[in-house]
This record gives sequence, C-alpha cells and structure tokens, in this order.
Amino acid sequence: MAWSSRGILKTKRLTLRPPTAGDFEAVHRYASNPENLRYVSWGPNTEEQTREYLASANSGRDFIVAIKSSEEIIGGCGVYPDDANDTGALGWVLHMDHWNQGYGTELAGELIRYGFEELGLRRIYAICAAANYGSCRVMERNGMRREALHKQAFWARVDKEWLDKAVYAILAEEYKPNGLRE
Repeated sequence: MAWSSRGILKTKRLTLRPPTAGDFEAVHRYASNPENLRYVSWGPNTEEQTREYLASANSGRDFIVAIKSSEEIIGGCGVYPDDANDTGALGWVLHMDHWNQGYGTELAGELIRYGFEELGLRRIYAICAAANYGSCRVMERNGMRREALHKQAFWARVDKEWLDKAVYAILAEEYKPNGLRE
C-alpha cells in the first residue's frame, strides 16, 4: 500500500503533518492532561511516554493536528491500515481547549478521504467509548455508521471504570467527499 509521498494533509482550517521531536511541549500538553484523555485507552502520558511516541511515530500514519493560520498544535490523529484486509482504523485526540469547534469532524473527514482515495482502503472503522458523545458525532457527521455496541468493553483509565465501546465504520462505496478539505 502506498503512503502519501508528501506526508502532509490539509483541510480548510487544519494541517495534518508528521510528528517531530520538536513537537514535544505541545503534544505533551494534550497527552498528559487527564481531563483531555477521559475517553481514550492510553495516557495520561509521562514525559518519557510522550518522547517515545514522538520517536516511534510513523509518517503517513501518525499526524500532528495544527491550525493552519497560526500553526498551533491542537492534537494528534492517525490512520492505521491492516494491509491484509484492506481496512484501516482511525484515531484522534484534540486538546480540550479546541473541542466543539468542528476540528474533529474536519480532521476525521480528511483521514477518511486519505484512507479511501490515497491508501485504497476498502473499509475504515473507529472505536470510542459510547459515552464520548463528541467522538460519536464526529463519526456520524462523516458518514460512519454504528456497527456495534460492546457492553463494558472499554477501560476508561482516567476514571478507572469499564464503559460501553461503540464501533463505527464506513465502506469505500459509501464514502462521499464532504467538502471540508481544501
């Protein structure tokens, strides 16, 4: 499967680019904040864990999310292909100061476009805690449908409790560009 040669994806308001060691402070700001990570399966990160992530990030899979106009880093995201099945998983996290501004919908739309149009995927899916209304809405706004609800299958590390896990997906033939990208 071919990866984007440029390694940079753009939307109307965002730039998605490969992470670098120089991004440490901005990445650690969202990756170490417990409130920000309530519904993710990793973190809160120590400084060492954030450095390890930056050192192991894969270009074409892992992206930093930055606001185009200011270059401010507001989160991270990625698309993780399974070449054997022509499928890909999506993931993202935004600093809570940037929630409810449409950035999640915009970046997820670009990851879906990238997965289908550039990586040639057949199916794209994402999981989230069912209680994470924001992530559920991001997926729904991008044409993904809820395929499953797994009872008490998501360990919420911050709150130390089991939550229901929602699985959303979209097939290549269901994909319709949403016009959010540049």
